[in-house]
Amino acid sequence: MSLPVIAIVGRPNVGKSTLFNRIAGSRIAIVSETPGTTRDRVSVDAEWLDRRFLLIDTAGIEDAPSAELQLWDEVRTQTERAIQLADVVIMLVDSADGVTASDYDAAELLRRSGKPYVLAANKTDNTTRLAELYTFAALGMGDAIPISAYHDIGVAEMMDNAFEHIDDESDEDLPSDVIKVAIAGRPNVGKSAIFNALTGEERSIVSPVPGTTRDTVDAIYEYEGTPMMFLDTAGLRRRGKTEQGIEKYSAIRTIGAIERSDVTIIVLDATEFVTAQDTHIAGFAQDAYRAGVVLVNKWDLSRGTETTFEDAMDEIHERFKFIVDAPVIVTSALTGRGINRIPDAVRRTFSQFTKRVDDTELSRTLYSALGERPLPTRGRRRVRISGIEQVSIRPPTFVITCKNPEYLHFSYKRYLENRMRDAFGFAGSPVRMLYRDAG
Repeated sequence: MSLPVIAIVGRPNVGKSTLFNRIAGSRIAIVSETPGTTRDRVSVDAEWLDRRFLLIDTAGIEDAPSAELQLWDEVRTQTERAIQLADVVIMLVDSADGVTASDYDAAELLRRSGKPYVLAANKTDNTTRLAELYTFAALGMGDAIPISAYHDIGVAEMMDNAFEHIDDESDEDLPSDVIKVAIAGRPNVGKSAIFNALTGEERSIVSPVPGTTRDTVDAIYEYEGTPMMFLDTAGLRRRGKTEQGIEKYSAIRTIGAIERSDVTIIVLDATEFVTAQDTHIAGFAQDAYRAGVVLVNKWDLSRGTETTFEDAMDEIHERFKFIVDAPVIVTSALTGRGINRIPDAVRRTFSQFTKRVDDTELSRTLYSALGERPLPTRGRRRVRISGIEQVSIRPPTFVITCKNPEYLHFSYKRYLENRMRDAFGFAGSPVRMLYRDAG
């Protein structure tokens, strides 16, 4: 991947996330009035006037951390890494506040990096603030471009300036065969540690404090020639325990990450094992028709529990039976045990998620199933099945043409799906069966 990278940096609460959403064209970053809301790097594959690039939002650069903002050293490290990754940096300041000590700190950080930058003064939406722009010359970064991310003023000029620092010849499309993998689970089950172990970079903040990761963070990883994009997500609490505001948006974004993935890794905690919330999270993947892999993390701590390996596997297969034959991996992100098995399990599950069945074999399996268990009758209304075809993959989707499909009982539909699975596999992948009225 060599898409140009643009990072947005600045002190907290100057409107970086609002600008990120404006450029990306959708509500991707968490927007809140609380300074320090964005704590991980958030990236999106974006497009501006037919020019594709990777846009990165960052946590705020602050000269002295506030008492309530935890993990500040790690947050600052994330921002510094984003700057190093970027081809050009948009330095955002707030025209309503003027120059602050934190702005000087951010400017110095950028100068030390040697990266090209564009200075943009946000919230410049009236003549008074426009007249005060000269004060930002004190930063020694040249003229500030007046913008209002909220009102979409000056953003186009800012982006034009940013692209002047980017060599279009280095722009290449992302591989079309990338497997998108969401790592989902309850807070503090080790999702970020697994993400970091897989990608080989401490890109998500790892902390024993539940709920540290509030945003979805992406990373490209290649396994034996197969590119994968891993999406680290915020932990999902039970609906009644989800706080309003920041955490609510995190939950929405986590579900969004599951929906945009091909495979969802459902991470369990071996010390607590399968909870109702674990199955609830797996249900999100089921509802989105995403393939699934179950991962039991912290297995090194399971010795303090009474659960044996055999009991654990039995319970997983029972509680997650709606993810049929999903691979189950036992890991310890702390020791590295089992981590190397994850990419292969993802690739195998993805192959089932994208499997296309031969038409002749498909029809033979259907008619064999009908012969072994004839269609039930309901009075004068008879269901007659005349054919089947596979119409798509991701997930494998089949359309069965029949007469009076509304009278076909769900138990018989389940029987037909099971016969398809017996014949063709689809382990860990959903199968969508649609019934079309023959008329």
